[in-house]
Amino acid sequence: MNHAFTTTAFDLPGYRTVNTLGVVRGITVRSRSIVGSFFGGLQTIVGGNITIYTELCERARSDAFELMVQHADQLGANAIVGVRYDANEIMAGVTEVLCYGTAVVIEVQG
Repeated sequence: MNHAFTTTAFDLPGYRTVNTLGVVRGITVRSRSIVGSFFGGLQTIVGGNITIYTELCERARSDAFELMVQHADQLGANAIVGVRYDANEIMAGVTEVLCYGTAVVIEVQG
């Protein structure tokens, strides 16, 4: 599936939805390593962007997104609309990242 056909909107301009296949999701659970926590703690002393945590969050979101796309592919979708992210701390230092949307089949309007 082409990543260009994923959107937070509920439609894709120039295309019409011909079939709605249902909710698709990707879930990943991440924890900080001892080393990562140590260096993240050092970065908090200096202030500013805590790059080690930024990279961890971005990787978790990317993984959840790719899992969602794989789920949509399995259903035969060629697009995903209404894409959203959610994150919850399961326990101290362990976070679930969820990416979800609606898998659809689209075609060029006209």
